[in-house]
Amino acid sequence: MSLPKIAVIVAGGAGTRMQGVVPKQFLLVGGKPLLYYTLKSFLEAYDDMQIILVLPEQHMAAGQEIIDAFFNYNRIRLTVGGISRFESVKNGLSLVEAEDAILFVHDAVRCLVSPTLIKDCYEAALEMGSAIPVVDVKDSIRLVTEDGNEVLDRNRVKLVQTPQTFHSKILLPAYNIDFKEKFTDDATVVEAFGLKLNLVPGEENNFKITTPADLTRAEGILTTSL
Repeated sequence: MSLPKIAVIVAGGAGTRMQGVVPKQFLLVGGKPLLYYTLKSFLEAYDDMQIILVLPEQHMAAGQEIIDAFFNYNRIRLTVGGISRFESVKNGLSLVEAEDAILFVHDAVRCLVSPTLIKDCYEAALEMGSAIPVVDVKDSIRLVTEDGNEVLDRNRVKLVQTPQTFHSKILLPAYNIDFKEKFTDDATVVEAFGLKLNLVPGEENNFKITTPADLTRAEGILTTSL
C-alpha cells in the first residue's frame, strides 16, 4: 500500500540565538541556504513527495526565490507561519487536501536529514500510524527537583527529532485541539489528543541548527559531502 506523502516544513523562527539579522534557514553553506538542503532531502526521498513550506510573512519572497532557483515549484507550496510553532504547523496542515496521506512535520533548520530517515519514518507511520525519530542520550542526566536534583537513567531517555510523521487521520484532528504551552512539538499535540506514539531510530547528524556552533558543525558535514 502506498499513500500520498506531504511534508510540512516549518521555518517560522527568527533565529535570535544565531546572533544575526538573517533567519538561520537562509544562512549560506556551500553557496546555498540551509533551507535548500532540507527541501532537497525531502524531494529526493520520494518522487511524489509534496511540500508545504511555512515561512514568516516578511521572508516569503526569499523562500520563493530559493524555490524558483533550485526546485520544481509544482511540488512546493508556501504559506505564512503563525505566532507559535503550533500555529505555524496548523497553518501548513490547513492546505492538506488528501483524506488519506502520510504527513511529515519537519524543522527547516534540521538541514542534514537524510532521505533514508524520511523513508524509514514513512514506512513506520504507514504501519503504526506514527513515527517519531529519536536518538540516545550520551551524557549523564539529572532532573532538577524542588529538593535539589536527582539522577535519571539515561537509557530510558531519548532526544526527539523531526520529521515527526503521522497518518493524516491522526495528525489533522489532533491539531483541532486548543493550544497549550506544553506543545513543544507534534508528538506532544498527538499525545494530548489521547494517542500513543511510535518511536523510530533517528540520526546523529539530524540536529537542529540553533547556535553558531551548530552552524559550524553543519558546514563541516555539508562541505565534506558536496
